[in-house]
Amino acid sequence: MATATSRREFLRGRIGHDARSVMRPPGASAAFLDACTRCSDCISACPEGILVRDADNGPVVDFSKGACTFCGQCAEACPTEALMPDRVAAWCWKARVADNCLSMNGVTCRSCQDSCESSAISFRLALGGISRPVIDLGQCTGCGGCAYSCPTGAIDFYHPEITNKEAAE
Repeated sequence: MATATSRREFLRGRIGHDARSVMRPPGASAAFLDACTRCSDCISACPEGILVRDADNGPVVDFSKGACTFCGQCAEACPTEALMPDRVAAWCWKARVADNCLSMNGVTCRSCQDSCESSAISFRLALGGISRPVIDLGQCTGCGGCAYSCPTGAIDFYHPEITNKEAAE
């Protein structure tokens, strides 16, 4: 199944690129790439300071700078329909843990669990006395608190709709 390519993506040579695979600010509309003027009003409005510019000067979320509170100020500051306040709650990103997790490598660490306000992260004992982090996707808000606190950067995020679509193709 082919992915729709926006005019902007076509002109930049990104044919077939799924713009949803980039972590845009909460409230991003389906037409984000066409609607965003790169004005940076959303970046300035973010009280957590987690919005930065990507290579195309568009806003992206950077959880190495902190976690998102889903306050919606970025969407409220957007002068176009690229970010819409009524879509902030529709944030679909979920956390996942990579193999470089300290706990999965025999080092006691629970920083992600301690920083998870929604209690979506727990640990299960595995063979060899290693504890593995388990993320309850129903509880995970995708706020990034776990990623911000992870000392090895072992936590990244994925969009279930995109991942499921790619698996079906």
